[in-house]
Amino acid sequence: MTDVQTTEGSGAQEVRTVLTDPEDYNAVHQLNSQWTLWFDNPSKRTSTSTWTANLKEIVTMNTVEEFWGVYNSVAIASDLPNGSNYHLFRKGIRPMWEDKANTNGGKWGCLFQRSIGEKVNEHWLHTLLACIGETFDASPDVCGVVFSNRKSCFRIAVWTRNASDKEACETIGRHLKTVLGINHSLEYLPHSDSGKGAANVLYSV
Repeated sequence: MTDVQTTEGSGAQEVRTVLTDPEDYNAVHQLNSQWTLWFDNPSKRTSTSTWTANLKEIVTMNTVEEFWGVYNSVAIASDLPNGSNYHLFRKGIRPMWEDKANTNGGKWGCLFQRSIGEKVNEHWLHTLLACIGETFDASPDVCGVVFSNRKSCFRIAVWTRNASDKEACETIGRHLKTVLGINHSLEYLPHSDSGKGAANVLYSV
């Protein structure tokens, strides 16, 4: 994140952040990149065209304050309807395989049993913060992150832009394990295999 920036004129003034004055702050913390939150509910999908119609762009965030405002206003991840997804992607990248930023990439995925309950919301939040905070060593390769609520499990996936860059992909995967606080292996699947049934695991960390 960049330095604190005031939201008022350029004259000398007391800097008030949301931490010191939640109601009347005049300074915000700019993110290094803009991030857009999307939502879709595939349970209503019958074709590619209807899925695209169901994919909703909710809001783009420029600051830490905007992120928390959005996060605290939308439904928590574990309360999403079965079959639906949250997507947080860099501005300008649509959360679909066909987007030019995703075409040559892939994803690290982690499944959580539904018995984990609301604990999964902590994992989702930590993953969001890792993205907007650019804490991945190969952050420029991170396109976005997806939360999926399924009948049998929850899933969190980090999408990257270049599946052929093994070093960057594995660096992102290892950091994701740290972010999620897990010890078991994660698998990386290229988007080129998506929709083809069983996908080939390209990397494992």
